[in-house]
Amino acid sequence: MPLVANARMYSATPAVREAWKVLLRWVLARAGLAWDVIDYDAPAPLSVLWARDDLGLAMMCGLPFAQRGVRPTLVAAPIPSPARYGGRPVYFTDMVVRADAAFQRLEDTFGGTVGYTLADSMSGGVAFRDHLAPYREREGTRLYRAAVGNLIHARGVIEALAAGRIDVGPLDSYYHDLLRHDEPALAAQVRVVASTGAMPIPPLVATAALAPADLQRLRQALADVANAPDLQPVRERLLLAGFASADPAAYDALAAMARRPVPSFEEL
Repeated sequence: MPLVANARMYSATPAVREAWKVLLRWVLARAGLAWDVIDYDAPAPLSVLWARDDLGLAMMCGLPFAQRGVRPTLVAAPIPSPARYGGRPVYFTDMVVRADAAFQRLEDTFGGTVGYTLADSMSGGVAFRDHLAPYREREGTRLYRAAVGNLIHARGVIEALAAGRIDVGPLDSYYHDLLRHDEPALAAQVRVVASTGAMPIPPLVATAALAPADLQRLRQALADVANAPDLQPVRERLLLAGFASADPAAYDALAAMARRPVPSFEEL
């Protein structure tokens, strides 16, 4: 069965999507693997992509990765290049408001309308809800008068904020940084009022069984990305320092967070 590669999860703009495809083709060529780099664009659900059994190299949210009974093979994890990542394969959830809103702190948004992407999304739901839970416990009453869900992705959050449908919402920080870098006019519609702590970033995984030699060559090719001169423009476009080996057990913390008994957004 021919295997495929895809980087939909962080294809924040058309130019970024093409840069990921260039990078994946380079990696596969260097590893000597004749796999296809496929498109899988929104609004097609990522859960359907991740359910495929022919993924040789694809980005997957760390939460479904951690929750699977039989986990995919963790191949490597991206290292974003902006300073706040500290050269580590981590990311954050940025909590954002409309750029011209009066809110200066997350607490200033209490009493308004909270938005989220999907309840089971790590950055767009679970991490944001977990961050809000201690405030809810201290307040002893609801933080927000209303909640708007199913915003699906970062663009949905930005659009809802710009339209005034919500007062605060979550963005995956790496996706957010890619938007700020490649579509600054869109990203400028919102600003950050708080961020979560660092979490292990969505990794590159294989759902298909890989021969040990193929996996070794694939990991070496990904490690080579950091210093490949011909990939410098691609790394700059992707705000990418390179790739790191990652411990699958690091993602257990995400599954544990999702299991914590915290209120739903509608109860926050």
